[in-house]
Amino acid sequence: MKEVINQLEKRRSSARLGGGEERIDAQHQKGKLTARERIALLLDKNSFEELDMFVEHRCSDFGMAKKKIPGDGVVTGHGKINGRLVFVYSQDFTVFGGSLSEAHAEKICKVMDLALKVGAPIIGLNDSGGARIHEGVASLGGYAEVFQRNVLASGVIPQISVIMGPCAGGAVYSPAMTDFIFMVEDTAYMFVTGPEVVKTVTHEVVTREELGGASTHTDKTGIADVALSNDVDTISEIRRFFSFLPLSNKEKPPSIECLDPVTRIEKSLDNLAPTDPHKPYDMKELILKIADNEDFFETKPTFAKNIITGFIRVNGETIGVVANQPAVLAGCLDIHSSRKAARFVRFCDCFDIPILTLVDVPGFLPGTDQEHNGIISHGAKLLYAYAEATVPKVTVITRKAYGGAYDVMASKHLRGDINYAWPTAEIAVMGPKGAVEIIFRDSLDDPDSINSHTEDYRKTFANPFVAARRGFIDDIINPSDTRLKVASAFDVLKNKKLENPWKKHGNIPL
Repeated sequence: MKEVINQLEKRRSSARLGGGEERIDAQHQKGKLTARERIALLLDKNSFEELDMFVEHRCSDFGMAKKKIPGDGVVTGHGKINGRLVFVYSQDFTVFGGSLSEAHAEKICKVMDLALKVGAPIIGLNDSGGARIHEGVASLGGYAEVFQRNVLASGVIPQISVIMGPCAGGAVYSPAMTDFIFMVEDTAYMFVTGPEVVKTVTHEVVTREELGGASTHTDKTGIADVALSNDVDTISEIRRFFSFLPLSNKEKPPSIECLDPVTRIEKSLDNLAPTDPHKPYDMKELILKIADNEDFFETKPTFAKNIITGFIRVNGETIGVVANQPAVLAGCLDIHSSRKAARFVRFCDCFDIPILTLVDVPGFLPGTDQEHNGIISHGAKLLYAYAEATVPKVTVITRKAYGGAYDVMASKHLRGDINYAWPTAEIAVMGPKGAVEIIFRDSLDDPDSINSHTEDYRKTFANPFVAARRGFIDDIINPSDTRLKVASAFDVLKNKKLENPWKKHGNIPL
């Protein structure tokens, strides 16, 4: 028996070595950790249980029968993050460049199936050269098997993708269907076709970083949520991020003891919104003042910065935040911000995370660029997401709430549960000047008359009392009391039950 055990340990040691010391050194020289080093950092110490360590590919073409490495380029298994179960796969670039074979895909599918069965999140650490061309259609079929499981898992368990190296071709579609994507600056990139193909087909000369690097996908496309400078920082943030999420759609997000009094009064908020409605301010200050210990995990912080999304805790409970940012584009809704917020709202609704909406929005961004690129359907995505959501929804209007954007931003009419307004709130079809120029278009030649009408309109609508009289606003609150009021509202709503009519699924305006 001792000899058998020794033989087993030798095989385990060989599998743990992956592509060998030389390739591990090459990985380190690029500033990258190995697949196993990444898992060791991600999971609690000694919690990782590996599966399929000895799996090998079955390809015999092109001399591959003589090139077999245990594990076949991906490490899979389960472990814990802060004591909570999670499944993980980590592609090993030292083995065939992390390329995906049929066996490689089967390993990933197995842990995804297990994650679905037991109701636990799946985290994929991606670092792969793409499909293994030696296997042809078998490797392509492997990708599709993974895609199918991404779809089945969507809305059932949280799925997180971490791009830590190349991710190209068909490989990009699995991360794209997961809930959140983290990328490592300088070493990670995602694109459907690489720079060489682009040059051949379109004659454009572009680098990998320009085409699909971390900054491209966090700043321009919005495909990725967060970019960090190295593997260690990225994994550290994932551990922090994971603490906000439930394990599945059948469980509540974790509750953490709150040592920050919910009764905390923030007098500084009384002066946050300038008296001049044209002056900007930073909505993040309000978010931090509402959050327990000013802890806010922002998603997509550099994309569509006119809207803010992310997670906070209020009285120890996870809350999803969607907030207009008046410091960028005056907080207008546009194509990118509508897409960004809609996807975030739908994630929160999938996993029973209550939503706090902070409103200061003058409307949708006008212009031919927005109209010709489909602001109607993109704006409708956000409207659809809020209207569909059945989780507790609390809204605070801090200043402007004009036009259709007022409706869209979790208004009472879209089943907002508790809607507050600050005394500075202005709820109207449009701003006073524009409204008067339409209503009194025949008096445009009389500046005194226009100014008088504008002032009358401002007195009538540039306050929250008209909406409050109709019950569209539940209460007008002091800004300094916002944390207390929000905490109280979510506490009241914690046992909320609301169901939509039965359907196979709705037809969101994609």
